[in-house]
Formats: sequence, C-alpha cells, structure tokens
Amino acid sequence: MLNNYYDEPAVRAEEKAMAEENDTKVATALFPLGMVVMTPGAASLLADSEMPSRRFIERHQEGDWGDLCEEDAQANQDAIEQGDRILSAYKLEGGQKLWVITEADRSATTLLLPKEY
Repeated sequence: MLNNYYDEPAVRAEEKAMAEENDTKVATALFPLGMVVMTPGAASLLADSEMPSRRFIERHQEGDWGDLCEEDAQANQDAIEQGDRILSAYKLEGGQKLWVITEADRSATTLLLPKEY
C-alpha cells in the first residue's frame, strides 16, 4: 500500500518548503517527478532516521544517484534522454537502504525500501 506523499500534514509542510526552495533550483531538475509517494516502510525509515524525504528527492532529481555502480548510473543518464525508469539507491546511517524510483512516463516517483519492490 502506498501513502500519497501529500496526505500527511507534516509532509505537506515539507512539500511546501521544498517548493519554495525549488523556486531557486528549477534549473537543476533533470526530469519531472510526477506525483511523489512513499511506501509505509520508507515513511517509517525516514521518520526513524529523522531524515527529510526532500533531501533524497532533490538528490534523485538532480542526478545524484546515490550508491549505484557506474553502469547503473549511466543507465539513469540514458533513461533521462530516452524516457525510461530512473532508480536511485541511498544508504542511510545504520546501513538501511532507500530507493527512489521515477516511472518511465514520469507520472510518479516512489520512495521505498528494496524489500518493498
């Protein structure tokens, strides 16, 4: 089950702050995100780690793919031009992993744990 990123009041406040910050960062966005959603596992991990989701969303959209091999990073670069799925993988403190996936049609971006894929 996915939680709509915009459903929770704290997340809406974070989204508003992100939108205000993005007013100055528009040029760095490499692709549209579509609707941003997260799985319950990702929401729990981010809450427990006190890491804002926008940090990972921004890194993803700016082309910082996190902990990917060179081949997967190149696949993301190609996906931007060819309209394919884009995957970022980030390792948080404690070794937990968070994935951010933007769909090929750019309709949605999902924050999730690898085991939720």
